[in-house]
Amino acid sequence: MVTPIDPTSVGFLLAENRSMPMHVGGLALYKKPEGAGRNYIRDLYEQMRSCEEVAPLFLRHPHRSARTAGQFVWETDDQFDIDHHFRHSALPKPGRIRELLELCGRLHSTRLAWDRPLWEAHVIEGLRDGRVAMYTKLHHSLVDGVSAMRLLAAIHSPDPDERDMPAPWARRNRPPKAASEQAALETSLADVPMQALRTAMGITAEAAGMPIALIKTLNHSIRNETSALSLYAPRTILNQQITGSRRFAAQDWPIERLRAIGKATGTTINDVVIAMCSGAMRAYLLELNELPDTSLVAMVPVGLNAKQSQIASAEGGNAVGAIMVKMGTELADPADRLRSVHRSMKDGKDALSSMTPIQILAMSALGQAPAIFPVVLKMSGIARPPYNLIISNVPGPRTTQYFNGSQLVGNYPLSIPIHGMALNITCTSYDGLMCFGLTGCRRTVPHLQRLLTHLDQELVALERAAGI
Repeated sequence: MVTPIDPTSVGFLLAENRSMPMHVGGLALYKKPEGAGRNYIRDLYEQMRSCEEVAPLFLRHPHRSARTAGQFVWETDDQFDIDHHFRHSALPKPGRIRELLELCGRLHSTRLAWDRPLWEAHVIEGLRDGRVAMYTKLHHSLVDGVSAMRLLAAIHSPDPDERDMPAPWARRNRPPKAASEQAALETSLADVPMQALRTAMGITAEAAGMPIALIKTLNHSIRNETSALSLYAPRTILNQQITGSRRFAAQDWPIERLRAIGKATGTTINDVVIAMCSGAMRAYLLELNELPDTSLVAMVPVGLNAKQSQIASAEGGNAVGAIMVKMGTELADPADRLRSVHRSMKDGKDALSSMTPIQILAMSALGQAPAIFPVVLKMSGIARPPYNLIISNVPGPRTTQYFNGSQLVGNYPLSIPIHGMALNITCTSYDGLMCFGLTGCRRTVPHLQRLLTHLDQELVALERAAGI
């Protein structure tokens, strides 16, 4: 079966090179059920491996030739080999989380071969605390952050006694419409730039309102007040050419701690997440003597109202815009940084609230162009970066979930650094936890794991500043 590939997905395929593998990933940690035998993990692996029917998404790979007139199409792999895509791995001793994260960093560094379906999954044992892990990666031409969350939800159950649950790649019935509409409300990881670009190119009558919106937004940007556009992102060690080598760091904190800070300060949980990242980045860059005098700028994806937008669908893709947030990294006081983030987020949301979803995506395209066009056109380093890093927050399941009796105890996203943006911080909420996943270029972002300590210290500092 041959299916045309949409422009967004083609963009991710064309942008990919040795230094920029364009796949997203996830690390899930599970606690084995009570009474699990010594062969539990092997039996679980064999059960998933023996999937009788694979979903079409996991069978297709990109192709173009003279027969397709040079256009990219999806072809179904008629030589599909489950053992190439699904593997059973073990950690070296002493089996700490450190060894697990190092393995995930290595796995996330390798490109997916275009002549096969664009995904991999690894069941990983050997953790000394007895837990089992699963690392998965899928090319961003196949899924975005929302779609990845749907896949996660589809393979889990709130019932710890359910045992006949299918593998993530197993064919299953289409999700109900209500669930798809709810998923469309969530934010994406890195899909904002290309989705915005594609939509902006096809913009029609709704462009009539763009001049006024653009003038208002540019006024903010010219005054160094970021909203949907940014003109003043300083150059940092993050904003340079990267390699394909990746380092991954992950940790979680109780959402209730973030919520308490927000309640005490009149801010949102997302504001607190960004403020944690602000304080952590400030401390990290100070250690390296690389902190710029002006504030770092973060690109933060925001979801649009799915009822007003026809862009999102159950087949993937989503309606998202972007806010450029001043992180306040030049400010020494954590309370001042939180206020700066809150003010910048509010200004950005106010700017977007006067636009239609199509106009928001078109505005986002203008802000993303300096980051995306150099990558697609292989001209990185020419344009000044519009922002320093991406900070994304993807909502996940709110209740405890199980996979064939194993309790999901942690879920950490891995994302895509690109040339000029060597660090990507993505968070996902799960069962009362805010799970941070930090993906960076191994050479460009030294000692990435130190950011976890700085994040923890900044959360404590924010609690102290809020009087908690």
